[in-house]
Amino acid sequence: MIIFQLIQKPQKRGAEIFAAQLSGKLQELGHKVVLISLFEGVSDLPFSGEILYLNRPIKNRLFDVKGWSQLAHLVSKYNPDIVQCNAGDTLKWAILSKTLFGWKSVIVARNASMVSSYVKSIFSKKWNEILYLKTDYIISVSEHSKMDLIQLYPFVKNKIEAIPIGIEQQKINEEVYEIQDNKLKHIIHVGGFTFEKNHIGILNIWEKLLKKRSDIALHLIGDGPLKEQIKSIVHEKDLSNIFFHGWINNPLDYISKSDVLILPSTIEGLPAVILEAMYVKTPVIAYNVGGISEIINHNITGFLINDFNEEQFVKSICEVLDSNIENIKKEAYELVHTSFLNNEIAKKFELKYQSIKK
Repeated sequence: MIIFQLIQKPQKRGAEIFAAQLSGKLQELGHKVVLISLFEGVSDLPFSGEILYLNRPIKNRLFDVKGWSQLAHLVSKYNPDIVQCNAGDTLKWAILSKTLFGWKSVIVARNASMVSSYVKSIFSKKWNEILYLKTDYIISVSEHSKMDLIQLYPFVKNKIEAIPIGIEQQKINEEVYEIQDNKLKHIIHVGGFTFEKNHIGILNIWEKLLKKRSDIALHLIGDGPLKEQIKSIVHEKDLSNIFFHGWINNPLDYISKSDVLILPSTIEGLPAVILEAMYVKTPVIAYNVGGISEIINHNITGFLINDFNEEQFVKSICEVLDSNIENIKKEAYELVHTSFLNNEIAKKFELKYQSIKK
């Protein structure tokens, strides 16, 4: 097969990273894969195959006929069997390009989150309805994401399936020691500074936690539009032992040296960072949102906090730091190796593509 993977732009975000990793695995399976970045951006992507950077100005994304024409030209040149749209504006681009220029390739939408959380107006709901009506198939990242979309748009129920995200097998770089201090317990969060990741909630949890113990350090890995606001709140509240690392090439090195990974997000599909933590036997505490409960079985593979309960989150962190939970780490590790490695996830995508291609 010939497969296009569309991404919004080169960036260290879950949707783009997984699309690049998936592209590599599909290429290893013998398929021709072209990774196409729509908008301007600067970041390395973990894919050794062909990457095309359209570098379209994101400010023109609502009416970029020239960009849609560029995509149509690439479809004509390569004749892909599948055009997969990975988050952001990629689905809109593919649908408008196909509608205006009449190409025939199958469009697959990758639904990586809870769509209902973003559809806030009648116009937005109707616009997305049009896009999904014209989509040939939808692959959701979790059963929760799938059912959320079916509830919002019942007509998709016959053209949607859940295939989870996966992670790469990789070695840990033991030369990274930035967060090691034997006197402290290290708590880590990995994610962009956006409203979904709930960094204000993280600071609330941290403020409560500091009242209970002083042997802790919080490491925030990521960048994003709310980073400076979060830094200002840290300064205003004089919160201690918080370290901002920015984006780093391999957060797994840092996760592996942490005592616990926290994820108090308010919206999630199925976050790869949880799988990465499980892969290196770092325990995870997360709010029970989206598809997280499909990988965290409370007190078996990790710890789930319901109802955005910050006090319970604090209590759970203390319990994890002070308890022997080797059995939970082991169960989580085995789950990842059994069900969430990209080698096997790519085969599921391959089978689905083969069943829907024209």
